[in-house]
Amino acid sequence: MIPPVIGYKRHFAKCKKNFMDNTFLPLTPILHPWVQRVIEQPTSLFQAIERQGSPINIHHLSPLKENINAYEKVLNKYQIAHKIFFARKANKCLEIARAVAQTGQGVDTASYRELQQCVEAGIDSEQLVLTAAVKNRKLLELTLQHDIPVVLDNEDELQLAQGVAQKKEKTMEVNIRVGGFFVEDKRLPTRFGFPIDRAIACISDLADKYPNLEYTGLHFHLNGYSVKERVAAIEQSVRVIDELLTYGIQTKSLDIGGGILMNYLQSEQEWLDFHKSLREAVLGTRSELTYQNDALGMVKINDQLYGEPTVYPYFNKLHKAKLLEEILTTRSAIFDVPIHQLFTERALEFRMEPGRSLLDQVGCTVAKVVFRKKDSEGRLLVGLEMNRTQLRSSSADFLVDPIHLPKQQNQKTDDPCYAYLVGSYCLEQELILKRKVYLKSYPEIGDLILFPNTAGYMMHFYESEAHLFELAKNIFV
Repeated sequence: MIPPVIGYKRHFAKCKKNFMDNTFLPLTPILHPWVQRVIEQPTSLFQAIERQGSPINIHHLSPLKENINAYEKVLNKYQIAHKIFFARKANKCLEIARAVAQTGQGVDTASYRELQQCVEAGIDSEQLVLTAAVKNRKLLELTLQHDIPVVLDNEDELQLAQGVAQKKEKTMEVNIRVGGFFVEDKRLPTRFGFPIDRAIACISDLADKYPNLEYTGLHFHLNGYSVKERVAAIEQSVRVIDELLTYGIQTKSLDIGGGILMNYLQSEQEWLDFHKSLREAVLGTRSELTYQNDALGMVKINDQLYGEPTVYPYFNKLHKAKLLEEILTTRSAIFDVPIHQLFTERALEFRMEPGRSLLDQVGCTVAKVVFRKKDSEGRLLVGLEMNRTQLRSSSADFLVDPIHLPKQQNQKTDDPCYAYLVGSYCLEQELILKRKVYLKSYPEIGDLILFPNTAGYMMHFYESEAHLFELAKNIFV
């Protein structure tokens, strides 16, 4: 009987022509020098997997500080008073929240445990804010106890916050979240916040209706990444701020939330080629790029494709500090001055809550190869000791090439293959990546697969312990 591994290798040798026809479409990641060092000298990585189990999430804090410094440089350039709050929901490691606080910036918390851990870690109340989508009495009591500002979203929250503060005979600092901005005469849909055109009525009544709540700022968070929409939201918020001042109500800060783009990939052309070829594959004019020709969110009807892939824009020319500067230097159509001037003229503190973009290059996820097999249609499946929730966000797929690290450093690299990476949940759809990946050598049991740049949302946002699997260990270099 032929051993399975030899059988697979003969299968690929036999299909050499088909393999060569199956043009590889790379999505080459940008790699920070610390990740390059790990890849080039992976011995400690294999040792960590043996100690901690598979998978592991590896972090390095230098890129975090680099990202903060880049944002600070832009804001200081335009002499804008500011506070950057790290959106902790993007990564649960307390070490990251501590590191942000040590730079003098802040942490945006979205749950009782997120906030409690930050308080217990000694992070100052002025460096914390609570923006949780759902706030109960226990959570608001914690914020009041430590004088932490709260972003309130609706009338019921205002009533609950007033009740909590009144019972304790204290004042709670609140920011009011607004939404429903108008862009080109159309309202941006949202389920969050008070409509911008009702904000003045809401805030001007606060002192009478909710005497234990102290209004200090406006807050918004937009879905998507449009510069035009953020500019519109800022100038419409500032218009509200100016009118509130005529009522004698001062606004100290305006928080533009998160959603600042980052860039994962080296090549724009690779990104464009992949999207073009994905459409061709789904329409049947080329070989598949995704498992069972998954359209990644597009819909195929009568040989026509509708919509776009529901994926994060992994390649971006305008991202991070450059995108922030683009927002700040855009000229306001309402005020006829650059956006940065709206803040400086009013001594208005600029606040933002980036998550993903502060974590650019901060971490990667590594898992061990445990099996190789073919599915019923002959596709090579490489099983990893991890599950799909440990590399998942709201994006339909993580469109960044993984890196294969052979256990044997002298392993031959002349036996390339295409494979799908699958995980440990007992589901047909248990794919770590839906995209077919190219491996320069046939993977052996015990090899490692490294997924770069996963610290933002990919590691923790959807991870689960189904099957009673343990969560991935988080380690710091």
